[in-house]
Amino acid sequence: MISKSDLKHIGTVTIETIRLKLRKFRLEDAQDMFNNWASDPEVCRYLSWGPYTDPGPCYRRVSAWVSSYTYNSSYVWAIELKGANTVIGSISVEISNDSIKSCEVGYCIGRPYWNRGIMTEALRAVMHFLFYEVGYRMIIAKHDTHNVASGRVMQKVGMEFVKLELKAGKRRDGSYYDCAVYAKRIDNGHVFE
Repeated sequence: MISKSDLKHIGTVTIETIRLKLRKFRLEDAQDMFNNWASDPEVCRYLSWGPYTDPGPCYRRVSAWVSSYTYNSSYVWAIELKGANTVIGSISVEISNDSIKSCEVGYCIGRPYWNRGIMTEALRAVMHFLFYEVGYRMIIAKHDTHNVASGRVMQKVGMEFVKLELKAGKRRDGSYYDCAVYAKRIDNGHVFE
């Protein structure tokens, strides 16, 4: 049996890519969260929260993320374009099963940054960190089947379709949604796609 100690939890560390800086949230990022994605009905269309009409919920959420950084097993990154000095999205480990070295990631990005490869770049960097620095062996991501763009991001980083979860949950409008589940795993240092 695999023990939790096999994972090397080191918490949310700064990750840089060619265009991006992935870093810990700071309380002052709550206004960017509100302005850049949490108040946009299109961005929040397939999410379980939002859109928000005032920044209060963003301050509470960011405050909770900042507090979570005291735990080495907390992974929540603010996505920032280098040189832009504004947070444009988030990416995080939503669910972790340390006993089987598996985690589920979730992400969100502002509409002006869609279709530019930014989320693909961020997800690829986070997955590399989670595989090679933390030691996860499988990374999972899910999307509402109507949110095709989110599924394309998963495919672009080499995740494979695993299954369809029918009536996985209810949307805010009360309708049920189906969820597509993708995963990528690694064994003995080799990634299986």
